[in-house]
Amino acid sequence: MDKLITPYTRMTGNHNHGWRPELTPVWVQLDALVRLPPRFRRRTVGHGLNMAGRVEGTLTGWFQTVDGLWLGVCHFRIPYADGRADTVAVRKQLVPEYALNPRANNASAAP
Repeated sequence: MDKLITPYTRMTGNHNHGWRPELTPVWVQLDALVRLPPRFRRRTVGHGLNMAGRVEGTLTGWFQTVDGLWLGVCHFRIPYADGRADTVAVRKQLVPEYALNPRANNASAAP
């Protein structure tokens, strides 16, 4: 896995076996990532990406913006609206803290 080490990345391991970033399971709220302009004209695109709801993700670190907003470094998958099995794998994406929620390691995709 490509890793983006941040000043706030928690590391696990030891000097004998090496260090690696701690992976934290999270929910990524997709509709919080894409905000539509006020006059955006909606239309249905059946083969488009489904940016509604939440998906499982993995958090590897944090950055803070100049304004104080925290951005999590996340890996997650975005589904297509037509229900196909393929997804778009997003790696090392900066996700605002308000779009992230903790997820138990053994949690299913449904709340």
